[in-house]
Amino acid sequence: MKHRSLYDSVKDALRGVLNVLRTERNMRIHAACGLLVIVLAKALAVTRLEFAILLLVIGMMFVAELVNTAVEKAVDLITKEYHPLAGMVKNIAAGAVLVAALVALWIGYLIFKDYILP
Repeated sequence: MKHRSLYDSVKDALRGVLNVLRTERNMRIHAACGLLVIVLAKALAVTRLEFAILLLVIGMMFVAELVNTAVEKAVDLITKEYHPLAGMVKNIAAGAVLVAALVALWIGYLIFKDYILP
């Protein structure tokens, strides 16, 4: 393998993120929710620490969805036919996204509840 520049590596990574945003409905939903959380956090003037935690959780959701999509594409590349193990691998990757989403919801609740429900 040839050595690639840092610029090329970052460019390819951004291309991957944009591809997932364009092609995966759930990633667009996560992006819209993340943007909504950022706007709400700014409007409610959450603390710097709370905002950092929210950004971390939004990033966690993006990472989970990107990894899930990569796993699904890799499985699709390996086999076009249904196989129970392929289905299980996809379900496990989707489960990781579900766990991340549930954690994100819980953290969002813990941070926003005192601002919205005094």
